[in-house]
Amino acid sequence: MIERDNVEKEKALLVGVIQQGMTEAIIHEHLDELELLADTAGAEIVGRITQRVSKIDAATFIGKGKADELLKQAQELGVKLILFDDELSPGQIKNYHKISENVKVLDRSGLILDIFQKHAKTKEAQTQVDLAYLEYLLPRLTRQWTHLERQMGGIGTRAGMGETQIEIDRRLIRTRITKLKKELRRIEKERDIQSYRRRSEFRVSLVGYTNAGKSTLFKALTGSDVYIQDQLFATLDTTVRKLKLDESHPILLSDTVGFIRKLPHNLVASFKSTLKEVLEADLILVMLDISSSQIEDHIQTIDEVLKEMGAHEIPQILVLNKVDLICDGNMVESRQREFPDSVTISAQRHLRLSELRSRILGKMEENFQTIDLEFSYDRGRTIAQAQEGVEVLKREYEENGVKLRIRGSRSRINQILSAVD
Repeated sequence: MIERDNVEKEKALLVGVIQQGMTEAIIHEHLDELELLADTAGAEIVGRITQRVSKIDAATFIGKGKADELLKQAQELGVKLILFDDELSPGQIKNYHKISENVKVLDRSGLILDIFQKHAKTKEAQTQVDLAYLEYLLPRLTRQWTHLERQMGGIGTRAGMGETQIEIDRRLIRTRITKLKKELRRIEKERDIQSYRRRSEFRVSLVGYTNAGKSTLFKALTGSDVYIQDQLFATLDTTVRKLKLDESHPILLSDTVGFIRKLPHNLVASFKSTLKEVLEADLILVMLDISSSQIEDHIQTIDEVLKEMGAHEIPQILVLNKVDLICDGNMVESRQREFPDSVTISAQRHLRLSELRSRILGKMEENFQTIDLEFSYDRGRTIAQAQEGVEVLKREYEENGVKLRIRGSRSRINQILSAVD
């Protein structure tokens, strides 16, 4: 991947392929984002190349002649890294490395995984990223990524006579993948226990395109000291904090990893335990950068990822952030007409956060339910449990038992009714 020791010197070329139904303008928008990704990873972009193709070439993606031309241009420019905006097959990457051993060829998925490895700080994030990276690397292993036992601390048994280095490394990777999957299952069990403890709380999850300002909003609402950086995927770990909207409406707010176009599937799978926070939310705040020219593309990407996760039916509030970056009032009005149920804010400048709080409060009220319960005195434990995580509106002690009127989220009320039954 991108060499950390020579990160400032590593020059890169971007490659975008114009397929049927796409325009050059769209491809350049995609390459703008790829350039941001490359910059985050530490590469220096020296040029971009677009190629119109009617059919994807199975061997090189862009055709043998264009591939030779691309590698020749890279050598002339002193480029050591070529970045494709599309995902290349393992065979295509191997073919490029056969043609030229001096130039690394990486696709968008590989670049994203490289960035995730750079930004993973906690044990959980590192485990998730390592698993996704190794599953991506295994079928693409070439001589450029050999001698992995030095990186992995000699995991697995020593190679037998006659084995090639790549065969050794494949065995090392498979052994490591098995261990990482076992570790993630343990982490997931721990998260399930944490989730069970929070079952009575109203849970709100922040999701959005990477760099939309989720962590900034999280800090503005909760006052929590979270890492904020103007770059893609600055944070990978889910942070959960308690937030009081008013005296009787506490919520649990979670900030999750950002989404991006063409997010690698094995990365989504590896981050299942982290993204589970979104699946178990009562409300999702979908954050968008109102100043971005690609806002429609971004919301489509978010919808696709939420659908892939199975979270698309959870109630949502659309939050248009970074309004302070727009000087043209007509543009703001245009965006608000385009997304009529959205809330327009500036998390950086704390603008209109009270309106967002009110909207969350309104969603909570829609989700709340009031019920009457009656218990005999011999059910002391059940009586105590029925008053946890809810607002007790009325409590009456009568001759035969206790009458309660409670109010709480539908999920908590259903839990209490199940326990009573």
